[in-house]
Amino acid sequence: MRRLKIITGAMSLVLASTACQSHDQPSKAGPVDGKAPQAFLDKMRGQLKFVEGGSFQMGDFGHLHSEERLPYSTSTNNKPLHKVTLDSFSMSAYKITYEDHDVYAETAGVPKVGMDKFTIKRRHPKIAASLIWQEARDYCQWLGKQLNLPMDLPTEAQWEYAARNRGQFWVVATDNGKMELGRNAFSFDERSAYAKQHGLTRREPSLPQGHFPPNPLGLYDMFTEGHEWMLDWYAPDYYAKSPEKNPMGPATGTEKVLRSSRSANGEHLIMGDGLSFTRSHRPPEGLVDDELILPAGRGTTSRCVVNQTTPVGP
Repeated sequence: MRRLKIITGAMSLVLASTACQSHDQPSKAGPVDGKAPQAFLDKMRGQLKFVEGGSFQMGDFGHLHSEERLPYSTSTNNKPLHKVTLDSFSMSAYKITYEDHDVYAETAGVPKVGMDKFTIKRRHPKIAASLIWQEARDYCQWLGKQLNLPMDLPTEAQWEYAARNRGQFWVVATDNGKMELGRNAFSFDERSAYAKQHGLTRREPSLPQGHFPPNPLGLYDMFTEGHEWMLDWYAPDYYAKSPEKNPMGPATGTEKVLRSSRSANGEHLIMGDGLSFTRSHRPPEGLVDDELILPAGRGTTSRCVVNQTTPVGP
């Protein structure tokens, strides 16, 4: 088994204070005096998709939906099924790409991500950027300031509600709630051929965003191309005590919730990881694989939400 450890050194010391923050504390993003190019801001605003709020049953709904009337997952952290009611919000159609994050880095005067000697070999402007939690949150809050919108990372309730097309019983976060290899998900062979054709790697996240159809809300790649950081701290028993209205997770913790999937292709995604209600978790500073000597946050990205109950508009 590969040996994993939390990153040590200066980065861990910086992020250790983050682990004690509540959701209400501001992030420590770099300077935001610079103004991003208007074309970039217009593009980012245009990619915000309105999600009308409502109520849904959050968690593993297999005992209500499957033919066998059994849970879809053996995990206990996505149970019990519980009612959640959300206000309306808007969500980014795409995960944060390296191209997007580079604009932030250049404007805010912070380092570019993915420049280490391992990641730079597969760094492509259109693929989802590998980020640690604070980097993802800093980007979303910076973009919100640029657009004058209340932006942040999504809560896991917002993400699941949107991934399931406003809370329908969709097992997979695709355009129809099903996995159809070749149409809304790559098979292993298809992914390999596509990556080779474009000089990319099969490691996640690795392929350009928007290759497959979006879900009915206009959201792409919620089923694949890397785990996404959520705002919430993780607790395995949180669903048993979650409030119904706009839940945001525990006030504190040591790990953050991840949604979507780390797997490389559709044939792997359905095996527990990547279901619409699957809850993964990781320390906010990421993990390092000692054997492969890979950087923090590998395969982990995010998208942003606007916590505003009316559509953003043009």
